[in-house]
Amino acid sequence: MTLVSAFVLLILVMDPAGNVPLFIATLAPVDASRRRTIVVRELLFALVALVLFLFAGPYVLQGIGISEEALSISGGIILFLIALRMIFPGQGGATEEIEGEPFLVPLAIPFLAGPSALASVMLIMSSDPTRWPVWLLAVLLAWAVSATVLLLGNSLSDFLGARGLLAIERLMGMVLTAVAVEMFMTGLRAFGTG
Repeated sequence: MTLVSAFVLLILVMDPAGNVPLFIATLAPVDASRRRTIVVRELLFALVALVLFLFAGPYVLQGIGISEEALSISGGIILFLIALRMIFPGQGGATEEIEGEPFLVPLAIPFLAGPSALASVMLIMSSDPTRWPVWLLAVLLAWAVSATVLLLGNSLSDFLGARGLLAIERLMGMVLTAVAVEMFMTGLRAFGTG
């Protein structure tokens, strides 16, 4: 895995374009003057979670005896299910009514740093722990792009419209499907030769 492939994978699983409508809907009841502050705070929470899982995740997996092959296969399955949801969104809202300001949940976790993103950073680090500066850079770059998209969320939503955002999310879902299948196949090949 390279810096570029790790970055692309993380952008796909963090799905900033798909999160724009979720952030807007979740923050609708909040006073407009507080929204940007909340988004920045939640972005920082998500970054802390991603970096924590990047560095601590492989040790946790090793401690409970989960192999890299099992993580690759299960990560591929999770990503595939996420990709299917992106391509074929279900009916009904994905957000719950939250009283007051959202705090950590649902904006930081699971919208940004969800199970697929956290599993992906663990898988990336497990692939070659000696390259941790490269993986950290990939996390920081993907987070920076996601932060930019989400901070410009209202403008993007106005410019692209609901259909434009949906089209981008479905396109990202199609690419993520291929990444998920590749991840699954890599895990199977490694398991077969091990």
